[in-house]
Amino acid sequence: MKNKQLAESIIENVGGQENIVSLVHCATRLRFVLKDESKADAEIIKKQTGVITVVQSGGQFQVVIGNNVADVFNAIMDITSLNNTPAPQEAGPKKGIVSRLIDLVSSIFIPVLVVLVAGGILKGIVSLLQVCDIVQEKTPTFTFLNAIADAPFYYLPIILGFSAVKKFGGNPYVGMAIGGALVYPDITEMLGKAIELQTEFFNIPIKLIPYKSSVFPVILAAWFYSLLERNFNKIMHDSFKKFISPLLGIIITVPLTFALIGPVVAFLCNIVASGIIYVYELNSVIASMLLAGLWQIMVVFGIHWGLVPFAINNITVYQQDFMLPILFPAVFAQVGAVLAVMMRSKDPQVKALASSSALSGVFGVTEPAIYGVNLPLKRPFVIGCLSAMAGGAIIGYFKSVIFSFSFTSIFAFLQMIPSDGLDDKFFAAIIGSIVSFMIALVVTYLFGIPKDKKADNAEQSPINSQTQIDTISSPMTGKLINLNQVNDPTFASGLMGKGAAIIPTIGETVAPEDGEVVSLFRTKHAIGFQTQSGAEILIHIGIDTVKLDGEHFEAHVEAGQKVKKGDRLVSFDIEAIKQAGFEVTTPIIITNSDDYIDVQCIFKQDDVQQGDALLALSAKKE
Repeated sequence: MKNKQLAESIIENVGGQENIVSLVHCATRLRFVLKDESKADAEIIKKQTGVITVVQSGGQFQVVIGNNVADVFNAIMDITSLNNTPAPQEAGPKKGIVSRLIDLVSSIFIPVLVVLVAGGILKGIVSLLQVCDIVQEKTPTFTFLNAIADAPFYYLPIILGFSAVKKFGGNPYVGMAIGGALVYPDITEMLGKAIELQTEFFNIPIKLIPYKSSVFPVILAAWFYSLLERNFNKIMHDSFKKFISPLLGIIITVPLTFALIGPVVAFLCNIVASGIIYVYELNSVIASMLLAGLWQIMVVFGIHWGLVPFAINNITVYQQDFMLPILFPAVFAQVGAVLAVMMRSKDPQVKALASSSALSGVFGVTEPAIYGVNLPLKRPFVIGCLSAMAGGAIIGYFKSVIFSFSFTSIFAFLQMIPSDGLDDKFFAAIIGSIVSFMIALVVTYLFGIPKDKKADNAEQSPINSQTQIDTISSPMTGKLINLNQVNDPTFASGLMGKGAAIIPTIGETVAPEDGEVVSLFRTKHAIGFQTQSGAEILIHIGIDTVKLDGEHFEAHVEAGQKVKKGDRLVSFDIEAIKQAGFEVTTPIIITNSDDYIDVQCIFKQDDVQQGDALLALSAKKE
């Protein structure tokens, strides 16, 4: 039910289904392509329970959800028709070539990565079993395990054919047929028996090349087929175009792929792979340091998926890849940094968020650590990026490689085990990752948190002679509780900002200071307020009360209205809200907390009255 409600809110605030061109998801993000991004309200989406942040990059509107992203994606698909109406390629706003390429790569590859990662991890486990002499090659057990692990890679053209044709707006099942033709057993057998890698099809010369595990030929074939299908559909009658368009498209596309598209694309792929290797070989240490240091910055902007096809292409051409191992230090350095924040911080909210983020990071999902902890604090993120360069240098020096595609996680180390046993490249990857982890951990612990944020709020105050104090009064009467006691992780974790919470005993909220009502939600359950000194305050009356759609609430002001301290903003019926099944606990959040040295709750009693000094905002004097 929570996933459905979040899905409905996201759809509404990206401008409705009619504004969505396409939607895919990766490990942590919903990736929308929108017709008009100006219709999307990123700020409202960021405030939804279950949303970490919103990133607009690479022509995509990316909603960062975290580990629960697949469930939210499925909920969106259940309540929309997006799954059944693939958008044509030309739909949506005009974008630059880089944005279009990133959107193309992420839309095609993200849906298929789950099965590739599963197969890759199993390949690593099989290698480990071989090294431990538990399973021997050429035995039935090995054959079965290898078939399960290798199938997603061997038949990758079929999987990509479906995904690519769907992206290009054609019938995705025809894409599967095109990919299947490329790896058809008789064709593969012909390649194995051929003395000369040349044959013919109706006197059309065909150059035989292996297509198993290939990436780019089937993608280009999928684009060409989709182009044919769209044009055939325009000129054919509705009564038979559903069958004749795919028939003509596949008859034209498959031979053309064997004769021209495949050989040309394979030749270009070999050139690209050789070029990447050449640049890497010029100075593997410097190249690895740069990629490791910049990787998490690429993750922040959502452009890291651009490297995925090149890594897979390296594995296809050379049966190994050097780029993915370089990313291990980048991931584990951020884990070390967030772990140091957890150890150093005195704030229980930060500790809880950092500990869960560290666990996610170990399994390759670093967005919670980056957006929830390291990036807001700035220094831990920078330290993590710089620390990754040290591990990257070690991996680059020993030229570590991986033998199958995977997300960068603790499990992926298994995929670096060669079939003939452990070697120095494998140990270099482990040592490089540990070095980056330890550097980030130690440096962040010592220097990663500004001095004004290290002090225990109960014992040491960052307030001094160089500090300006702004006091925020309580906007309501009731029982004061700590923010981390609020039954909503978005508020309790501190992601929205620091503050306090009140369980009201009087159904009225007033202006805490002189200022302006910046926003008033249509449902009247939440008010955005800005004081004359610049403090931005969110007063959120109740938990999940947005579902009441304004019932039991009455607004006494409008957005943009100037008010004085104590002026009535919203009144509400406490008992009616409770009877409807909702809590009335009201978080009072300083949403621009990062602009202050610290935000402290200075009211020390349980029962607070309207107008009592509630929060102290410490800001450096200009």
